[in-house]
Amino acid sequence: MRIAVDAMGGDDAPRTVVHGAVAAAREDGVALLLVGARAVLEDELARFPEVDSLSISILDAPDVIGMGEPALAVRRRPGASVRVAAEAVADGAAEALFTAGHSGAAVMAAHGAFGLLEGIERPAIAATIPTRDGAAILVDAGASVSCRPEHLVVFARLGAAYASVMLGVDRPRVGLLSNGEEPGKGTSLVRGAHARLVETPLHFIGNLDASELFTGAADVVVCDGFTGDVVLKTSEGLVEAIDGLMAEEMARSVTAQVGAVLTRGALRRFRARLEYSEYGGAPLLGLRHLCVIGHGRSSPKAIATGVRLAARFARERLVARLEDGLRDPGAWRAAPSHGHAE
Repeated sequence: MRIAVDAMGGDDAPRTVVHGAVAAAREDGVALLLVGARAVLEDELARFPEVDSLSISILDAPDVIGMGEPALAVRRRPGASVRVAAEAVADGAAEALFTAGHSGAAVMAAHGAFGLLEGIERPAIAATIPTRDGAAILVDAGASVSCRPEHLVVFARLGAAYASVMLGVDRPRVGLLSNGEEPGKGTSLVRGAHARLVETPLHFIGNLDASELFTGAADVVVCDGFTGDVVLKTSEGLVEAIDGLMAEEMARSVTAQVGAVLTRGALRRFRARLEYSEYGGAPLLGLRHLCVIGHGRSSPKAIATGVRLAARFARERLVARLEDGLRDPGAWRAAPSHGHAE
């Protein structure tokens, strides 16, 4: 079980990426193929005295797709780390790809190297989001911006199959993200998708008002990639704003500071439920091989969690099970829940 890690992808790469990947190798026995500039990665690995006892190899990739570059740059840069890593997976040198780099470039590199499952026209990012009841799957979270109604139907099918693996839900409830619960609400894309989803064997609960996103009303929330990306980034910004506002309020008086001490455990648990590092990354569904995309600002902990997640999906044959789920809804009744990645 070897995971190809785009060691140059991410805001603080390669140091943070190597740090997190080595933690996954040390603590979980994950074998690594670190992809990036060899000399740079050798210097980073030299920081870890235990590295010689771990299964870590380097695949040289001299180029990097920067966060500010267009995703199309990956087509013109055959030496880019994310592209070399994706091709290594396609060639059988690793079972899955993990990257915290440019998500658009990751989608293009993985799509180009892996190809799509039969019947799939667009890949979709499946992000795990916290809810009152635990978690839900948001799909698509940014891979396919311009969609047709039939694409959202396929996203729903992929999301339902994935929810059975990630969340352990036998028959996931699928909701279509909209600006109201009524079938006639939403854009022409949403209305068209709604009309098609009611005809599927999915457990479709109808439109999901945006205000219900985090209530646990649905196990799978379906939308186009533009909407999904906006939802995730808005949610992240809101969490950071709440965190900052709470800190400011608690610093206003001695009484507030005493209250902060008394509620410290609850506040810590609250932050943990909203922290993206708890999930590590989001798989790119619909491809013939595994790709997990992490947050660009991932900490070493988040990188380690993402690498573990990729290894888990490889062990549990996620791609084959998604393929089965697309053919036969009964295949969604899969392995017991493991919860989110530990």
